Amino acid sequence: MGSQNIDNKLKCYHCGDDCLGHPIVFNEKPFCCDGCKTVYSILNKSELCSYYDLNETPGISQKSGAYRKDKFAFLDLPEVQTKLIQFSDTQQVHVTFYLPQIHCSSCLWLLENLYKLENGVVSSIVNFGKKELFVIYNPQETTLRKVVETLANIGYEPHISLNHLDSKDLKIPNRSRLYKIGVAGFAFGNIMMMSVPEYLLGKGAELESDISLTIKVLIIALSIPLLFYSASEFFIGAWNGLKSKYLNIDAPIALALIVTYARSLYEVFSGTGSGYFDSLAGIVFFMLVGRWLQDRTYQSISFDRDFKSFFPIAVNLIKDGKSRPVTVDQLKAEDVIQIHSQELIPVDAILSKGQAVIDYSFVSGESAPVNIAKGELLYAGGKQIGGKIELIVVKEVAQSYLTNLWNKNSNKTYQKEKHHSVIDTISTYFTYIVFTIAFLAASYWYLQGESYLMWNALTTILIVACPCALLLSSNFTNGNILRILGFNQFYLKSPNLIEKISKISHIVFDKTGTLTQHRKSKVSYQGELLTQEEQTHIVEILSQSYHPATSAILDYLEMMPQGKVDHFKLTKGKGVEAWVDDCYYKIGSAEFVGVEKSDTKGSEVNISINGQLKGIFYISNVYRFGIFDLVKKLKDKYHLSLISGDNDTEAKVLSQYFKEDETLFFNQKPDDKLAYIAHLQKEPTAQVMMIGDGLNDAGALGQSDVGIAVTDSNNTFTPASDGIIHADMLSGLDKYLEYIKDGRRIVMVSFAVSVIYNVIGVYFAVQGILSPLIAAILMPSSSISIVLLTYGMSNWLAKHRGLRTTYLSGKRIER
Repeated sequence: MGSQNIDNKLKCYHCGDDCLGHPIVFNEKPFCCDGCKTVYSILNKSELCSYYDLNETPGISQKSGAYRKDKFAFLDLPEVQTKLIQFSDTQQVHVTFYLPQIHCSSCLWLLENLYKLENGVVSSIVNFGKKELFVIYNPQETTLRKVVETLANIGYEPHISLNHLDSKDLKIPNRSRLYKIGVAGFAFGNIMMMSVPEYLLGKGAELESDISLTIKVLIIALSIPLLFYSASEFFIGAWNGLKSKYLNIDAPIALALIVTYARSLYEVFSGTGSGYFDSLAGIVFFMLVGRWLQDRTYQSISFDRDFKSFFPIAVNLIKDGKSRPVTVDQLKAEDVIQIHSQELIPVDAILSKGQAVIDYSFVSGESAPVNIAKGELLYAGGKQIGGKIELIVVKEVAQSYLTNLWNKNSNKTYQKEKHHSVIDTISTYFTYIVFTIAFLAASYWYLQGESYLMWNALTTILIVACPCALLLSSNFTNGNILRILGFNQFYLKSPNLIEKISKISHIVFDKTGTLTQHRKSKVSYQGELLTQEEQTHIVEILSQSYHPATSAILDYLEMMPQGKVDHFKLTKGKGVEAWVDDCYYKIGSAEFVGVEKSDTKGSEVNISINGQLKGIFYISNVYRFGIFDLVKKLKDKYHLSLISGDNDTEAKVLSQYFKEDETLFFNQKPDDKLAYIAHLQKEPTAQVMMIGDGLNDAGALGQSDVGIAVTDSNNTFTPASDGIIHADMLSGLDKYLEYIKDGRRIVMVSFAVSVIYNVIGVYFAVQGILSPLIAAILMPSSSISIVLLTYGMSNWLAKHRGLRTTYLSGKRIER
């Protein structure tokens, strides 16, 4: 069409983006924008350019421009500092920042050299998994605001939200299970070591009495914290289950632990044996490790964010003609506030000054921005994509539209039913079978007049036939599956979801931001060839507009504005008109330009020069890579639906990939989405998965049996959900679902193996002849073999499905 095309586009030395034919050269290096050049110059001045040696183009694009001078002024407010700072005295201040931009080893190296960029920073430590930076600085030399500004200057602006103001206490990681594992591991190792002499002695041989007594005392001493501290969660879980009149898997395990401990104490004090303390310690240790593996993902990912994580912590209040920062929770009705470009509106308010172009996509799902006239109402949650505006507050944060939308969704009575896993069900039947065998064996020996053999059979059956192997197989399989899914940037909140996902029958997709790429459009042009001068004029005119359609056309033309536009006029919701070099341009809708609308579905921008239509730019969504191949693979195995808050301009495209009998809904409000999910769930066998990305999907994600939130690498907010998947990995969803089904099969296979061990053990136990030596060998070998089997099978099946089983090229995957 005559636009300039460059075969060998220069890549920005800092971020790797295309320089669009107009690179900014500094130190003989090309940059795509002044922002990237500025970051490089800062690092170069501080002799930190090794940042670029560790990874190629490791930086974050700075095209959004430098932050305004007073953007972080709110960090000088004492009430804000109190909430953010973890510790302070006259010499040190401790604070932790969330930096969503962290993604590679270059980031880690640079951030841990922060002291070279800001005097007063004592140290900075990166938690790569959580994308957090822990900073210690000297308050005599720098301030919280200066530290944040330094981070922003180098492209790592911390995410600070309203949620920080509501944090009552400092969140301290719960390490209690790690302490329990440590105690159990210490007890297990030492008890096994002290039991070895007795295993190696021949029949009838005994240790010297003093040595034997010392060993037994030490073993009992080690078993006390093992049972009453390390194993406490099994007793608590069993008790909670019994209070709810439900026999979960913790109940038979707790009973087996008590019987094992009681029998062991009896043997030691009666002098009839050395007990089963080694088996007891091994089982507790392995079961705790398995549960820890399951919980690692939940501890590193936030699944329960609410709308406050999306809101800014402060805003500029205008009073008596002066602007000053205040925290959002202090805003009152009739306050006048100032909102800048790309900032979120935290309250419902009326536009009083400026040109408001509001993006409501995250709240409503509608991708097209809304032009707001003076005096009209703006709703909380929208993002201003135009210039600076002033608003008059109508409702406080707690009463805003967004808050009410969230509360309505979170307070629904549609709470997901309590889920009892297949493991709990199997363990219930397993327990009844074990009790029956134990009762029959005890009754037999009682009738034979062998009271010793009766008690021996009763206790050893309960010890050997404990469903611990079932719990181990479940814990280690689920833990490894969660770990491998994490390597593939798919994070699940709970191991129970593995079973629920394996039963999914219907998948519902959101469109905007889920199937489509966020803030990206596909542009094509039809019409007369535009001259270089005409392209330049169009770029100069569209540069005056903040509409996303104009941004898409500007990216398509790959040109920078150079001249001046005369008599520019914007007509709300229609288009723009202007004079440039004595040429009259009208750019906008067909009605605005004065021509008939084309038959092509989708957004269009008509170009008229001096009253003559020159051509039309057609703008459509850009769908995520591989998304239509994913739909093709899923529709043969699941029922699919699409429900979107956006308009139906893409209906024709989408209908080609979904089945004829599958439902495509458009222009749907958040309540409509929730109601549709509830409607699907009325089918007795329906298990519904909802996949969405915005706050408008929060109710549907909560209502569904499994809610999965899609997030881009630059998105710092996801609605509360059961799982989070990186947008780049969404095309592999079919592989993840099949792998999760594999997990159930692994549990069943490993359980079958454990049953073989139990049969062998019960064979000896019913005869009342199971010796401690056999038990000591049988029970740990069962546990170890289950761990190796589940780990090996889950890894092999992951590779078979084409999933990563480790971090790619030794680097951590973005979270």
